[in-house]
Amino acid sequence: MFPQDKAYFEKMNVRPPFLGSRYVGFKEALAFKESQGSYSAVNSFGYLGKYQFGVNTLALVGVRDSIHFLENPALQEKVFEKNIARNKWILRKDIQRFVGKRINGVEITESGIVAAAHLAGPGNVKQYLRSYGKTDVMDGYGTTIATYLKKFSGYDITMIKPIKNPRI
Repeated sequence: MFPQDKAYFEKMNVRPPFLGSRYVGFKEALAFKESQGSYSAVNSFGYLGKYQFGVNTLALVGVRDSIHFLENPALQEKVFEKNIARNKWILRKDIQRFVGKRINGVEITESGIVAAAHLAGPGNVKQYLRSYGKTDVMDGYGTTIATYLKKFSGYDITMIKPIKNPRI
């Protein structure tokens, strides 16, 4: 949690969930950061649901109806898992190469890499890692790859296996 997050949560009397350092903890922490865990959330850039997916990412895993997606929590959970598996496949060599190293003082972990890919896409994460942090990008709200690498570090997400082309 960042200092500015803490002040906001105290003011709003909201506490992010902490469900441990396994996969459930990872996905719920990411969901809280993305949408405060709301399945019906749509942000100002048009990203949808609990995990804030763009329509292009939905299409990659076989989801074409964004209204149905927003109305279906079970589908959102399946899409999240498939997207994690896809990103792990795309980043598998970088995960092997960089996990355990430090970039700009941040220990690189598999969960941090996967969370950063959720934020900025796996291609941008590859560029960040391979440039040793010189090429960082941010989303429309100013959140960087480095931020997600740190914030979501240390979760055990080994239960999700890499899949080349996962489909719903």
